[in-house]
Amino acid sequence: MYENDKRVVLTLDAGGTNFVFSAIRGNKQIVRPIGMPSASDDLDRCLSTLVAGFDAVIKELDTAPVAVSFAFPGPADYKNGVIGGNLPNFPSFRQGVALGPFLQHRYGIPVYIENDGNLFAYGEALSGALPMVNAALKAAGSNREYHNLLGITLGTGFGAGVVIDNRLLTGDNGCGGDVWLMRNKKYPSMISEESVSIRAVKRVYRELSGSEDGGLTPKDIFDIAEGMRAGDRQAAIASFRELGEMAGSAIASALNIVDGVVVIGGGLMGASRYILPSLVNELRTTVSMFSGECFPCVQMDVYNWEEEPERTRFLSSSSRQVLIPGTSIQVPYNDSKRIAVMCSRSGASSSIMRGAYAYALSQLDFSFQ
Repeated sequence: MYENDKRVVLTLDAGGTNFVFSAIRGNKQIVRPIGMPSASDDLDRCLSTLVAGFDAVIKELDTAPVAVSFAFPGPADYKNGVIGGNLPNFPSFRQGVALGPFLQHRYGIPVYIENDGNLFAYGEALSGALPMVNAALKAAGSNREYHNLLGITLGTGFGAGVVIDNRLLTGDNGCGGDVWLMRNKKYPSMISEESVSIRAVKRVYRELSGSEDGGLTPKDIFDIAEGMRAGDRQAAIASFRELGEMAGSAIASALNIVDGVVVIGGGLMGASRYILPSLVNELRTTVSMFSGECFPCVQMDVYNWEEEPERTRFLSSSSRQVLIPGTSIQVPYNDSKRIAVMCSRSGASSSIMRGAYAYALSQLDFSFQ
């Protein structure tokens, strides 16, 4: 979607240390990204950097941009473009900064700011996992088609976004799709993110290994799990598996509302070989009644797309014909509820970029209807 659109949108990868500015046309970057220190602790310098970065990108363009669109860390009032609240990486924004209106006043074009989990999901729904799954189903001769997607990002935090019938679920308060503060399966009084994040992997490894080395990164722990670095290999593997289990518990709750394909991205998915199996296993657990009767924790059969035999079973046709009572007329009956869980093919950063582009154009198109 939008692959052939000629409109240009200015974009930003907003990190607490660096800003990376670019521009997109037809779902592709059309300029070399420009990086600048974010100066996140000094509001005036930070805003000056934003202007300098976008100005530098505009000088490289042969077409005037129609919008600015990017993800920015929350909490925020995304609808009104105001960033504020407890922002560890952007302390100068804590009192509330009208960032969207500031940029709109400067450039005279619409500015769209959203949560990175939302834009990741939107990019995957419009030009990533969802069309890929539907194309594979069609090629396999299946009449099944998916319209909903739950996008999950595993990194510094536990992010998510939901797309229903090509529409991004933002919610009335901009909180749609949030999973990070769902109840933690292992520590019920804590948020799920305490067990689904970079800090969780590091903490669990320290607990299980007895290591006092607080400087280990998730990449270091992954290398230990792979036997490429000295350390407690079983503890390293268990730290990623526990993250998958805890993430799966929260995702199960979300899936009973969303009922769609699950795609996962983010820096921690480099360890997907350990995370994904335990996540899928958690989605296959059961819950019970006082009578002793048990039910799957999600109604759908869950398939790991990354395992070829499971992907083949997911893609196989499950429709059969049943008779209308008292007639010889047959109607189709799809007697199998299925969802697939997979890794992002292009990565979170690329999907967020495409999501930001698509979101801006969808909002522009809607405003003209």
